[in-house]
Amino acid sequence: MSGGLGDGAANATVRARVPVTLERAHRQRAELVTFHGLPDAGEHLACLVPPSSTGSTAPLVRLHSECLTGDVFGSTRCDCGPQLDEALRRIAEQGGAVLYLRQEGRGIGLYNKLDTYLLQNRHTDTFEANRLIGRGADERDYGTAAAMLRALGLDRVQLLTNNPDKIRQLRDHGIEVTAAVPTQLYLTDDNAGYLAAKARSAGHTLALGTHGAAGEATREATRGATHDAAGETTPDATHGAAPDATHGAAHEATHGAAHGVRT
Repeated sequence: MSGGLGDGAANATVRARVPVTLERAHRQRAELVTFHGLPDAGEHLACLVPPSSTGSTAPLVRLHSECLTGDVFGSTRCDCGPQLDEALRRIAEQGGAVLYLRQEGRGIGLYNKLDTYLLQNRHTDTFEANRLIGRGADERDYGTAAAMLRALGLDRVQLLTNNPDKIRQLRDHGIEVTAAVPTQLYLTDDNAGYLAAKARSAGHTLALGTHGAAGEATREATRGATHDAAGETTPDATHGAAPDATHGAAHEATHGAAHGVRT
C-alpha cells in the first residue's frame, strides 16, 4: 500500500540518540534513534551504526516491520526473526541502519495477525487471510520510513530487501535506492507456504523450491501462480489459497536450522 507522506513528514527530526551495545550483532556499539514529527503515531525507531569506511557507496538500510512472534519468540511460521538478525549483523560489519517499523502483521496489528494464523491453518494463504478478516493484503506505507531516513540525512541508500514494494515506495517518496541487496532465504517446513505466497502474490525475490520437505511444500504452493500482463505478480492475482505452513508435527525447535541461501 502506497500513500502520501503527509504534511509533517518533511519536517521529521531526530528526538534522541541512545548509545547501546547489540548483543545479537557481535556486541557492536550502535545508536537507537527516535523521532519527532513523523507522519503517523507509531513509535518507530532506527538502529544506526556509522559506516566502517567513508566513500561514495550508499549506506545499507533495512526496513524491518515489527513481528513480535518472529523477532522476539523465534516463531518459524515466518522468516522475520532471522532477517532481523541478518540485518543487525550486516550493519554491524559495514555500517548502516535498521529502521524498526511498528507495522505488525503488514499493518493489521498483532491480534488480527494471530486471527489470520487460524485461517492459515485451514489452508488460506497469508494475503487472502488478511482480506477475509476485512483488512488489506498489505497495509504498510513506507512514507514514515522515508521521513526517518531524511531526518538521519540518508536520502541515498542500498536497500536490504527481497520486497519490490519497499523499493517502489521509497523511490516514490524521493529516496534514491541505488541497489537492492537480497537477504538470505530462511526456509523451514513451517514457513514454506508463507514464503511461497510472498513470492507468488507480492513478487518477493526468493529462490524457492529446492530444500527438502519445505521445498516440496513450496513447489506445490507455487504451482499455477497467476502473472499479470507485465509478467509480475500482484497481491490480488491469486485467491486460490496455499497453506501458509505445512501441517503435522510442530517445528518451533528448528529455528536455528533454517537454511541460509543467498537469493
